[in-house]
Amino acid sequence: MQDMELQLEKLRLDAEDCALISRLATDPKKQELFARLAKHLATLASEVERAIAENASKGPAANRIYRDGNAPAGR
Repeated sequence: MQDMELQLEKLRLDAEDCALISRLATDPKKQELFARLAKHLATLASEVERAIAENASKGPAANRIYRDGNAPAGR
């Protein structure tokens, strides 16, 4: 779970960086590119946040992985 939270933080920071680059860029094509990247990264961050919330609501058993690397049946 902690690795997902780290990825979430990285996605948020990357989205903020792209938004800043978009605002500072003088080339309209680069402005558009970085604005699209910022929006895409923000969407990904929202999806990761939703997955973390879903996983947390299922309780600790949802995080259990067996030695063979698989989650319990039905998960």
